[in-house]
Amino acid sequence: MPALLFVLYVVVELLALFAVGSWLGVVPVILLLIAGSAAGMLLIGSQGRRVFEQFRRAGRGEIPPGTAVADGALVATGGLLMFVPGLVTSVAGLLLLLPPTRFLVRPLITALAARRLGPVVTTHLPYRGVVIDGDEVIDGSVVREYYDDGQGKAHRVIGPA
Repeated sequence: MPALLFVLYVVVELLALFAVGSWLGVVPVILLLIAGSAAGMLLIGSQGRRVFEQFRRAGRGEIPPGTAVADGALVATGGLLMFVPGLVTSVAGLLLLLPPTRFLVRPLITALAARRLGPVVTTHLPYRGVVIDGDEVIDGSVVREYYDDGQGKAHRVIGPA
């Protein structure tokens, strides 16, 4: 199966290269490939920084984490396609690196992930952590510790009542 996919990739790339080469000429196609690679490298850098900022915002709860994860997957796929030689893969990589295209593709990726991973993606687990008050730690020993159920009803677990 991988050999068949590789042969299909080579055939599609060669057909596209010959079709565009016969339409534009050899030198413009070479310049088009170089310009596409340069634009892709610039977009990988800028969109990579944008995705990392989205991960930070998702960590702070400002945006849904699914948006950041989907954009990260799309930018990574676009970057990978930019490294694969060929005209078709370069165009596909550039399309995945552009924010408007990612906006259109993101719901498809989210739906695919929800269908493939099922309840793992759609389950929202409540925060059930322990909050240690900063001024109640003395020499590395916890003096007071509160259990927070996520509903704002924290109660003391360790320490005097």
